[in-house]
Amino acid sequence: QARLVESGGGLVQPGGSLRLSCRTSGITFSRYNMVWYRQAPGKDREWVAAIGSNSGSRTEYTDSVKGRFTISRDNRQNSAYLQMNSLKPDDTAVYYCKVKRAGNDYWGQGTQVTVSS
Repeated sequence: QARLVESGGGLVQPGGSLRLSCRTSGITFSRYNMVWYRQAPGKDREWVAAIGSNSGSRTEYTDSVKGRFTISRDNRQNSAYLQMNSLKPDDTAVYYCKVKRAGNDYWGQGTQVTVSS
């Protein structure tokens, strides 16, 4: 059974930075693409960024975070990361990581990011 645990969220001022972590267990981490999503109050869950398996050389971002967010992975730590810079109030949301394994989606519990002065 895959298990994902996000951490690193918090309250930050506009223009600030946070680094989110997604630690996994129960899977051979290097084999899987990893994806970050977010859900703001009253809105649908939104895809944010993805990184390919193994070396993670392939990355993709939603337009609203391009140039500000960086997704990465450390296969030795079984973890994925989301470095978020130049944060804006619109980035306020609960952030989730997800892995698809054997046709099933596995999600973490989420970590709250609040961008406010």
